[in-house]
Amino acid sequence: MSLTAHIPSHRKPRRSAPKSALRAGVAGGVLSTIAVAGAAGPAQAEPVTQTIEMPTLTSGLSTAVAASAEATQQVALDLETQAQEDAAATSAAKAATKAKAEAVRKAEAKAKAEAAAKAKAEAALRASRSEARTTLSTSSTSSTSGSTAVASYSSSATGSAASVVAFVQAQVGDAYVSGGTGPNSWDCSGLVQAAFRTVGVDLPRVSQAQSTAGTQVSLSNLQPGDILYWGGAGSAYHVGVYVGGGQFVGAQNPSTGVVLRPLSYDPPSGAVRVL
Repeated sequence: MSLTAHIPSHRKPRRSAPKSALRAGVAGGVLSTIAVAGAAGPAQAEPVTQTIEMPTLTSGLSTAVAASAEATQQVALDLETQAQEDAAATSAAKAATKAKAEAVRKAEAKAKAEAAAKAKAEAALRASRSEARTTLSTSSTSSTSGSTAVASYSSSATGSAASVVAFVQAQVGDAYVSGGTGPNSWDCSGLVQAAFRTVGVDLPRVSQAQSTAGTQVSLSNLQPGDILYWGGAGSAYHVGVYVGGGQFVGAQNPSTGVVLRPLSYDPPSGAVRVL
C-alpha cells in the first residue's frame, strides 16, 4: 500500500459534461445570431412604401351621437311642454275655483239683499196697513154719514157677506195696479172678484159684467156685501163693496190704492146683491 494513498488530492473537481455542453451551446447560439444580424444589417433594409388604410369608424359614431343628442333634446322639450301644460291646468283650476267661490259669494249676497228688501217691504206694508186702519177707523167714527165704527158695523154682516166684508177690509192699504188680482196689489174688479171667491162665488173679471152679476138694489136699501158700481149697469167703469155704516171699500186709483171711504166721498150709480 502506497504511503500517499490517503492524502487528499488538491485538484479541482471536473465539471460535469452536460453542464459544459449546455453552456457551450448557448454561447454559440448567441454568437451565431449576432453574426447573422451583422451580416444582413444595412444591406437588407428597405423603406416602407405601402400605406394601409384603416376603416373609418367616426362617421357612424357621429350619426349615433347626433341622434342621441336629438332624442335627448326632444325629451327635454317634451318635459318642458308637459310642465307648461301642467302649470296652465293648475292655474286654470285655481282661477275656476276662485271664480266659483266669487259667484257663490255674490249669489249669497244677492239672496241676503233680496231677503232684507222683502222683509223691509213687508214691514213697510204692515206699518202702512196699520196706519191706514187707524186713520180710517178715526174717520169712520167722526164721519157725518154715521158715527158707527168699522168694528161695530162690520159685525152687522153675517154669513158669507161677513166673509166678503172682512176680506176687503183686510186689503185696505194695498196698492192699486191696473189688472192686479192680489195678493198685495189690485184693481177694482180684481179685488171684488177675489172677495167673493172666498165664499165660493165666481164673479166675472171686469166691472161691466160685475155690475149685472146679481139683483139690482136701491142705494137706500144697501146691505153689507152688496156690490157698488159707478156708471151704467152693464157699462160700469168702477166697482166696490159696501161694508155697512155708509162705508165702502174699493181699489180706487194708483194714488190712493185700496181705501175705506164714506158713500159721500164718491156716490155710486147703483148696486147689485149677489149673496
